[in-house]
Amino acid sequence: MSPETSTTATATSSIVVEAPIHLAFRVFTEEIGSWFPSEYNLMASRIATRTFEPWVGGQIIDRSETGAECRWSRVLAYEPPDRVVFTWDISPWWTIETDPERTSEVEVRFISETEARTRVELVHRHLDRHGEGWQQLRDAIAGDGGWTGCLQAFARLAEAQ
Repeated sequence: MSPETSTTATATSSIVVEAPIHLAFRVFTEEIGSWFPSEYNLMASRIATRTFEPWVGGQIIDRSETGAECRWSRVLAYEPPDRVVFTWDISPWWTIETDPERTSEVEVRFISETEARTRVELVHRHLDRHGEGWQQLRDAIAGDGGWTGCLQAFARLAEAQ
């Protein structure tokens, strides 16, 4: 079924990274500002830093060159090196969603295949919670410019370390 005709409220992506599980988890979380595209920005000015706060209740925070902050995610589970879950507090119109009932969730699992290889499985679920326009959001994040491309950038960075 193509993304245009799909009714599923989930987008999935996975990648195998030639890196140990602990390194893969660390790069995904601690170095999110190095692999998650800086052009994916909800602020008026460029992003200076992107931070993943490594605890349940933490957030993913973008800080601009002017000092403005954009808090676009809340950490729901933080289980190094196996799993992390965070919200997607971004509406289908690429604005911050302030109602937690209208946000989706991203679960990322890290599965050790060998001492030097990790499978990373990402499930972005409950996209229908966003309401009107959720299908377009799903199609955007399911495409090459979405999670697939992000995971490829993440893998390149992890493998270079």
